[in-house]
Amino acid sequence: MAGAVGKLGWKVLGVSSGLVAVRVSRKALESAWRRTHQGADPPRNPAAPGTTWPEALGWAVASGVVVASARLLANRGAAKAWQKSTGALPPGLEKVGA
Repeated sequence: MAGAVGKLGWKVLGVSSGLVAVRVSRKALESAWRRTHQGADPPRNPAAPGTTWPEALGWAVASGVVVASARLLANRGAAKAWQKSTGALPPGLEKVGA
């Protein structure tokens, strides 16, 4: 695929795979939080006065790592699928050392 159609197709694929990954990973993370915190929900607003510092920082670190990792895995998978179906890397991606 070339030109604007290829760029648009890649953007749609990349964004949609990232959104799905974020949604699934957040659900899994919330479930894991409840299992490890005696059924308590994760903090909805870590800045709220009723949220302890350890709770707020724990949630921030866990959600940051899990969501970023899920997006990375989804985007790399989408890029691999794009390359397999088109025979070329997605627009804007280059091989390392090229």
